[in-house]
This record gives sequence, structure tokens and C-alpha cells, in this order.
Amino acid sequence: MRQALKLVSLMAVVACSVNGLIAQDLAPRAFVITPLHSNAVTVAWSFYDGSINFNGALPVADATGRYSVPILSYYHSFNFFGRSANVVAALPYGVGNFKGTINGAGDNLYRSGLVDSIFRVAINLKGGPAMPVQKFVKWNQKVLLGASLKVIAPTGQYDPTKLINWGTNRWSFKPEFGYSQRWGKVVLDGYLGVWFFTTNSDFWSRNIYYAGTRSQSQQPIGSLEGHLSYDFKPRLWASLDGNFWFGGKTAVNGIENPLSEQNNSRLGGTFAFPITKHQSLKFAYSNGTYIRYGGNYQNVTAAWQYSWFGKPN
Repeated sequence: MRQALKLVSLMAVVACSVNGLIAQDLAPRAFVITPLHSNAVTVAWSFYDGSINFNGALPVADATGRYSVPILSYYHSFNFFGRSANVVAALPYGVGNFKGTINGAGDNLYRSGLVDSIFRVAINLKGGPAMPVQKFVKWNQKVLLGASLKVIAPTGQYDPTKLINWGTNRWSFKPEFGYSQRWGKVVLDGYLGVWFFTTNSDFWSRNIYYAGTRSQSQQPIGSLEGHLSYDFKPRLWASLDGNFWFGGKTAVNGIENPLSEQNNSRLGGTFAFPITKHQSLKFAYSNGTYIRYGGNYQNVTAAWQYSWFGKPN
């Protein structure tokens, strides 16, 4: 029984690392503005493959995960008191296998289901007035400052009697401040944000291991992100991407685990190019450069986007 409990704990941390990596994905040009009433539908596929660093929190070895996350998202820009603003909604779905070894005994786990949905609203604060496409094509970007709020809603697959779920059964909020500056064909982006989490009030409860109900909480996670990109021609660009996030100790029923503190970073690159007037493709790769606690995955992402201008414009 003790061996089984340890393995379940292992897989729980692996599954939680899935949501953590999705939350810390690299996103170049997130605060660059678009013309009024711009719309885009994106179908993306992300593949993750790598190991888990437990920082001594669990006596495990050879902990790995291999999973894919298809994501359907919709983008729309609008006028917010004269400033450019936009909203994004995304629905991910996860499919993957996880495994680990404790005291020489190994086990495998398969999961498939909806991941928590993601919503983001961003507003330009400086340098980006709301413009129809006729004015936008004559406008030249200099310095942009913006703010955004990302929300992860608890809509993913979740069963409180099971410890391994794609959903987190909690709300997550990330207010973020963004900076973007252009010098000719070169664009520099930088973001500063903090993740806040509500409490999961029904964490691995009402089962053969724990008859009652218990809660899981997590401290805020600070996030820094930077991108340096180059435009080869309109809609054809490449970028070097990096981030760093820290904090996020977890606690169960108020008992905190200090070994769960995160100090992690990723480095990668993105390449985007048009294929038709309305369609484009984007490919990205990233890998962990320093992982103190959590998933150390290689990530490959491919995305197809269809965009159009709505009326009036």
C-alpha cells in the first residue's frame, strides 16, 4: 500500500507539471497590436517529452512524461476607449503517458481529456491607438506598453477521488505588464507578470486513501519573459524566446512543502510565415535551461492560423 501511495504521489506531480508548462508557454509578440476588428482562429498542436525534477521531495527515479496538447483558440481585437485591445479564448485537450520508478518498481499511466480553458484580455496603454486597417498600414510601431489579464478556468477533466487529472479544480489569474519596441525590422518584447491561484477545496478526497475532504493551495508565481525577433518581410518573422518563473510553493491542508518552490527557465525559438492572404503557419521549439522543481520537457509546437477583418473596418 505504501508503495502504491508513493507512485500515485509521483504521478500527481507529473500531471500537475502539465498545467504548469502550459501556463508558462513562450508567447512572442503578445502585446503587438492589430487593426480594429481583426479576427483569427488558430489550431495548434504541442508535443512535450522529458523528465521530472522532484528536488528531493519524493524518492523517485526515471520519472518521465510524453504527451500532446491540441489547442483551439479564437482572437478578436476591439476599441477600448480609443486604445487597441484584444481578447483570446483557448480550449486545450491533453493526451499523454507518464511513468516512474520507485524502489526499483515501475508503472505507467495514460490520461486523455479536456485541459482547463484559457482566456486573455489585453489593452494597450501607450503607443497603440485603435485603428482601422486603412490607418494601420500607414502606422509605424515605436514603443508599446500594455497590460493583460489571463484567466485559466476550472473546466478541465477532474475527478476529486483521483489524484491524476488534466484539470486543476481551481481558478488561476495572471495580471501582466508588457513592453514592445521596434527598430526597423527588429522587435524586442518583455513581460512581467504574477500568477495567483484559488484553493482547490476538493483535492484527492473521498476515496480509499482519504475518506474526508482536503484542500490544496499554492503561493503566487512570478514570471519574467523576453523575446527578440526579426521581420524578414511582412508576416514572415523569427524570434529567440526565453522566460524565468519563481515561487509557487504548494500546501495540502495548510501544510506547506518547501521543496516544491520553483525557480525554472526555458529557452527556445519561433518561426512564422504566411501561406496565403488569410492563412499562416507557426513553428516553435523550447527546452528547459534550468529546472529546480517540476517538468523538464522539450516542447515542439506547430500551429495553423486563419485570419480576417470584420466589419466595420
